[in-house]
Amino acid sequence: MNPGMQTLHPYPFEKLADLTRDVIPSNLPRIALTIGEPKHQPPAHVLEALISSIQELAKYPTIIGLAELRETIARWVEQRFGTRVLDPNSEVLPVNGTREGLFAIVQALVTPGLKGAVVIPNPFYQIYEGAALLAGVQPTLIESDHSTGFLANYRNLSEDDWEACQMLFLCSPGNPSGAVIPESELHWLIQKAIEHNVILVSDECYSELYYDESAPPVGLLQAAESLGNSDFKQCLAFHSLSKRSNLPGLRSGFVAGDAALIRDFRHYRTYHGSAMPIHHQLASIAAWSDDAHVVENRALYRAKFDSVNDVLAPALNTCIPEAGFYLWPKTPTNDTEFARTLLEQTNVAVLPGSYLGRDVDGRNPGSDHVRMALVATHQETLEAAERIAHFMGRG
Repeated sequence: MNPGMQTLHPYPFEKLADLTRDVIPSNLPRIALTIGEPKHQPPAHVLEALISSIQELAKYPTIIGLAELRETIARWVEQRFGTRVLDPNSEVLPVNGTREGLFAIVQALVTPGLKGAVVIPNPFYQIYEGAALLAGVQPTLIESDHSTGFLANYRNLSEDDWEACQMLFLCSPGNPSGAVIPESELHWLIQKAIEHNVILVSDECYSELYYDESAPPVGLLQAAESLGNSDFKQCLAFHSLSKRSNLPGLRSGFVAGDAALIRDFRHYRTYHGSAMPIHHQLASIAAWSDDAHVVENRALYRAKFDSVNDVLAPALNTCIPEAGFYLWPKTPTNDTEFARTLLEQTNVAVLPGSYLGRDVDGRNPGSDHVRMALVATHQETLEAAERIAHFMGRG
């Protein structure tokens, strides 16, 4: 057995199930704010493209994907981030959602067992850690909390840390906070990565869910281009249709950037074997070709944030994030106790923040926070906020 299997932590939702297993909630209908699974309607034209191409199930898909899909993605990156036109043959590769791609990139490009080879933010998306552990690497954790604007402070890395590092994960907009890494900080990270031969892996799956319509988050490839790194050296950006287009079940995303790294990752994937089904690719072309449904999607989240924050800000001092669909409030009590008692008294489920982080020097930066995913309907999320506010009033 891979010895890394023994080092894997339980997934946050497994821990939440254990925490609340014996809770008898109130008789109110359950409202789950735990899993970041979009509940808005998928775009009709994408579903039509999927259904109309179902006969493609009779064919084997290729790892590199359809040329039309890669060309569509390249155009989307240019239009969204203002980069030069990417080469669809060498700088774009479809993946089966960012989760699969982010896990696989570590297995392909990191030296197994090398101490300090992977750096991740803390708190984090669990896949970063699991990918490192199964590569035999204990990841270096970089804390983010209120004092840093919920951005991991990579400037705390020493020169020795940079020399040991092979791959550094960025998550912008962040999960769970929604914080966006400024372009100036991305410039600094790119310069350090080139200096020390570190691969920057930017998880940008929330990049299209931003609150201010006039201020879309900066992406890693955009920052590389503005820095003069037009070959995107050491830079890989991952994107997905799950959040952008409410298509989590399509398992469709892509990685784009440094052609040499894409070449090696493509070679790995010829053996790894995760080719995207052709009918999924054709549906993805329809999704990436249209931004109107994404603008509508942002409007739905913006309306929910406005309504929910009006109710919760006086009770939990919440604030609307730059992007994403999570609230990340500080709790008045221990986060696990808060989540458990809230479920018991209101039947609203939230995720303890400590489950998204790890202890470093006796401190878990996710502790005493909870993550609330505003993915349900406007009515349901507003009702959940009102129950929480009422709960806080009783406390």
